[in-house]
Amino acid sequence: MLKIQELRELIKLINESNIDEFSFESEGSKIKMKKHKEEAVQTIVQKVVEDAPKASIVKEVVQPVVQQVQAESQPAPVAPPVKETPTANENLHKIVSPMVGTFYASPSPDTAPYVKQGDKVKADTVVCIVEAMKLFNEIEAEVNGEIVEVLVENGQLVEYGQPLFLVKS
Repeated sequence: MLKIQELRELIKLINESNIDEFSFESEGSKIKMKKHKEEAVQTIVQKVVEDAPKASIVKEVVQPVVQQVQAESQPAPVAPPVKETPTANENLHKIVSPMVGTFYASPSPDTAPYVKQGDKVKADTVVCIVEAMKLFNEIEAEVNGEIVEVLVENGQLVEYGQPLFLVKS
């Protein structure tokens, strides 16, 4: 079963993403979340066990978290529109986000970005970090070439498959 803090993090991430429905099953526990437009995240937790007291405990623990999130929730910030990429040049490789998360151009706020427009990269060059659920995932270029354009801003929420960089191979 997820801990309260993990459940809060999960609710927050779902609320901030474009995901409308999410379900998770583990060790007999089931979590299902649905978003409705202009509403907070709705969470339903069921414990699939014959032991009724445990199921009521799960309900008692999760209900205050749901109420708190609903009370504190505000409309999720809208991500800036994705820039249209030039399609005239077919030699450009798109480096895409492998997951939903937050894009970071540098390893820390006070350091230079991993890459910028005009930089030469190799296939194993780290170009950015995508943070999801407090895990920082280094994203590599996957091709040799030159960064033509950075398509997202530092700190921007990104979706699975969203282009992050254009690379001229």
